[in-house]
Amino acid sequence: MNRWRAGLVGAGYISEYHIAALKRLKDVEIAGIADVDQARASATAEKFKLRACPSLAALREAGANVIHVLTPPHTHADVALQALDLGCHVLVEKPLAVDVADCDRIEKKAAEKNLRVCVNHSLLHDPQVKRALDFVKSGKLGNIVSMDILRSSNYPPYAGGPLPPQYRTAGYPFRDLGVHALYLFEAFLGPIENVQADWKSLGGEPNLAFDEWRAQVRCRDGLGQFQLSWNTRPLQSQIILHGTRGVLRVDLFLMFHALRASTPLPKAAERVINAFTDSFQPMIDVPKGVLGYIRKKVLPYHGLQDLVATFYKSLDTCGSVPVSVTDARRVVEWTERIGRAADLDHERRTSVLTTTPEVPYLVTGASGGLGSAIVQRLVQSGSRVRVLLRRMPEVIPPNIEVVLGDLGDPAAVDKAVRGARVVIHAGAAMKGGWIEHTCGTIRGTENVLESCLAHKIQQLVHISSLSVVHWAAGDDDRTLSERSAYEPRAEERGAYTRAKLEAEQLVVRYARERGLPTVILRPGQIFGGKIPLLTPAVARKLGSRWLILGSGRIRLPLVYIDDVVDAVELAVKKDLRGGEIIQLVDREALTQLEVLELATRRRPKTLRMPRWMVFSLGWMSQVMLGILGRKSPLNVYRLKSALAMRNFSSVRADMLGWEPRVGVREGIRRVTQGAAVEKRAVSKTVQLQTETQTTPASSASATPAASAGN
Repeated sequence: MNRWRAGLVGAGYISEYHIAALKRLKDVEIAGIADVDQARASATAEKFKLRACPSLAALREAGANVIHVLTPPHTHADVALQALDLGCHVLVEKPLAVDVADCDRIEKKAAEKNLRVCVNHSLLHDPQVKRALDFVKSGKLGNIVSMDILRSSNYPPYAGGPLPPQYRTAGYPFRDLGVHALYLFEAFLGPIENVQADWKSLGGEPNLAFDEWRAQVRCRDGLGQFQLSWNTRPLQSQIILHGTRGVLRVDLFLMFHALRASTPLPKAAERVINAFTDSFQPMIDVPKGVLGYIRKKVLPYHGLQDLVATFYKSLDTCGSVPVSVTDARRVVEWTERIGRAADLDHERRTSVLTTTPEVPYLVTGASGGLGSAIVQRLVQSGSRVRVLLRRMPEVIPPNIEVVLGDLGDPAAVDKAVRGARVVIHAGAAMKGGWIEHTCGTIRGTENVLESCLAHKIQQLVHISSLSVVHWAAGDDDRTLSERSAYEPRAEERGAYTRAKLEAEQLVVRYARERGLPTVILRPGQIFGGKIPLLTPAVARKLGSRWLILGSGRIRLPLVYIDDVVDAVELAVKKDLRGGEIIQLVDREALTQLEVLELATRRRPKTLRMPRWMVFSLGWMSQVMLGILGRKSPLNVYRLKSALAMRNFSSVRADMLGWEPRVGVREGIRRVTQGAAVEKRAVSKTVQLQTETQTTPASSASATPAASAGN
C-alpha cells in the first residue's frame, strides 16, 4: 500500500483533472470517489476505473488519508473540517470557504490534528504565470506598477433539472473566477488593500444574475483591474503587466508572452522594435505550446496538475504546502465582500417580483422575437400577463408579472404555470448544441406539459415550427401542409429541427393520451419585429453583392410576425383544445430573388451558387469533419432540405378563421421602412455629434456646463 491514498469528494467537472494529476504520481493511490449524487459518483468511478463510495466516512474506511474537496464552494469548509476530524490531510478547491470565520476554523482544526491543508490556487503553478513571475523577478520590467487581467468564460451546458450551483447565487461567478484574479494580484503586486467592483447582466449567460464583472484593486505595490465576461468572444485569458521598464502581455489560452521594452533609442525606432518583438515572440511560443500539448508536455489544467504534485511532495518532506490557509484567507475575505454585495444587489432587484394567485396568460420565451410580440399584443388588449424569463428585466411594464427561471428547471416552470388559465409556450432553444436544445426545447416542453396537467390549465397554445416536416420528400409531395409526414432524418437536419420535432410529438402525445387541452401552431419563416427578414435562407451579404444558394427561385414559407400573433389570439378566442395542428404560412410564397428585391428596393447585384456546387461543398465538409470525428453542420441532406423546391399551404387555417391580415409584401415594406427610419436617425445623431465636436472652443466654453463637458 502506498503511503498516500487519496479520496475525492465531489464528482463534478474538475474531478477528472484531479484524477489525472493523481494518476501521474507514482507514490499515490486513489482510494475512491464520493458525491451526494451517487449516480454521478458511480459514473465517474466507472469511467476512470475507481471505487465509488457513498460518503466521506466510507472513503476513510477505504483507506483514504488525503481528501480532495471538490464540492461547491459553500460546502468546502464543512467537508474539509469533517476530513480533518477523520485524520486526513486536505486539498481544497478554490475558494477555501465562503466565510473568513470558516477559514479560521479550518486552520485551528488542522493545527490541533497536526494535519496539512492546501488550497488549489492553480494559476500560480501555470507555466505561463510561473514564467511571468520569473521575468518580473529578473528585473527586466523594472517595478511593476499595475496589472490588468482579462478573462472570458463559458459554463458547461445546462442539461435541465435543478439549476447548478453557478446559477443559484448572484455572486457565484466572482467567487468562482474572481478568486484567481485576486491571488494573482497578490503574487505580482503584494497584499490587497481594497477592491471596488461592479457587475451587470448583458445576456451572454442568461441564467447568471450578472455575466459581466469589473473590479479595481489596490495592492501594496500597485494598482490592478480585471474583467470577467460571459459575453466577450472569442474567449480570452490574458494578463498584462505594466512596469517602469516594459510591458509584458501573457496569454494563458494561446500560451505566449509578448514584451514591449523601454529602450534608449528614439521613440520612433523603439515603436518599430516593439512592434516586431510584440508579434515575433507569439509566433515562437504558440507553435511551441501546440507541440508541447501534442507531446503531452503541456497538460489541460497544467497548473492544477503541478500544484497537486507539489502538495504531495510537501507531505513527503514535511515542507510548506504550496498555498496555505493563511494565504487563502485574505483572498476569501475580499472575494466574499464582493460576492455578498452582488448577492444583496440581486436580492434588492428581484424583491419587486410578485405574482398574483391567478393570471389570464403565461407566455414562455417572452424575451424572444415572437414571445415578446405576443406579450405586447396581450398587454395592449388590457390583459395581465405572466412571463418566464431567465434574466431580470431592466424595467417591468404595468400588467406584467415576471417569474425568473429556466425552462429546463421544473420548479421554475411549475411556479410560472401555477394560477395561469392559458399557457402560450413560445420558448425554445435557438442556439447551442444538442444539450442546450434538449434542455430548452424538449425538457422545457415536458416541464410545461407536466405543470399544465398538474394545475389543470384551460388551454395550452404550443408554438412549433414548419421545420418538423419532411422537406426533402420526393416530387410526389411538393406541397408542405399539416398532412405532410414528419421529418424522418431530423438528426441530419440539425439540433433545432430535431428538438422541435420531439417537442411537438410530446405535445401530441399529452393531448391524445392524457387529455391535455392543446392547440399546436406551426409558423413558417417568421420575420418582423426582432426577427430579421434577410437570413441565409434568403441570401448572404458578400461585399457589395448578395450570395444566393441555388437559382434564387426557391419559394420561402414567410409569414409576418403580426399575422402569427393574430393566429395565437384566434386560437385562444376559438378555444381550440383538441390537439389540432395548424400551419401558419402566407398565401403568397415569394422566391429568394423576389424577397431580396423587395427588401433592398432595387434589383440587387447577386452571386448565385449552383445547387451542385452547394452539395459538393456540403459533401466535402462531411468528409473533412468526419475524419476529425465530428458531424458537419452543413451536410448534404440538410442542404437538400433547405434548397428543396416546395409549395406551402395550411389546410386547417379555416379552423381559426385565420388568413394573413398584413401579408408578406406589406410586412416587407414595414420592415424596410422601419430600417430606413432607424438609419436616418442614426445618421442624424452622428451628424449632430460631429457638429458638436467641431464647435470652436470659445463657443463651447460659453457656459460652465459646456466647459465642464469638454
